[in-house]
Amino acid sequence: MSLEIVPVELGPLSNNTYLIADSQTSRAAVIDPAMDSELVLATAKQRGWQIQYIWLTHAHFDHIAGVHLLAGSRTPPLPVSLHPGDLPLYHDLGGARKFGFHVQAGPEPSVLLAHRQSLTIGEILVEVRHTPGHTPGHVVFYAPSAGVVFCGDLIFYGSVGRTDLPGGNHRQLIESIQAQILSLPPQTRLFSGHGPETTVGDEIANNPFL
Repeated sequence: MSLEIVPVELGPLSNNTYLIADSQTSRAAVIDPAMDSELVLATAKQRGWQIQYIWLTHAHFDHIAGVHLLAGSRTPPLPVSLHPGDLPLYHDLGGARKFGFHVQAGPEPSVLLAHRQSLTIGEILVEVRHTPGHTPGHVVFYAPSAGVVFCGDLIFYGSVGRTDLPGGNHRQLIESIQAQILSLPPQTRLFSGHGPETTVGDEIANNPFL
């Protein structure tokens, strides 16, 4: 078994939406579906993958804008997973109105994520890690067997997530990065919500904000 990862850059804020699948079972999940997620559905169909889940690292509008479309692509709707700390933000449509964007409401999250919770995609284990700071309910998804983390807006190539939005906390953000990211093996690959892929080792060595 192996984890296949397809990054899809979407929307006006150049979000990285991740379509991931277990190559053995063709079962797939979508992490942080952004605007214009029709491309995600088309990519999954082209590859013969069956999307089973929508996993959200957090509930800012640019990371949830595609939930309505993706969830409604199947009957019954695809289940949405979110940490309860971000439910108020999700119900506020991720703050979209404050930034002049329109986002359609997605279904109520049916899976409330918790720290160290185990998820599966096909036969691949994925661990939830609660990483508050960018938002109160921010999480990352760590697949140990693949050596990858889907980081949302916690950490980026050469940078870290912003904390000037409601619910942000810089001290918590740095503590989350140190405890949940920098403690991983240096070769661990980091897939962020914006920008290029990086590794734990590269960020320890070069990130000026850490």
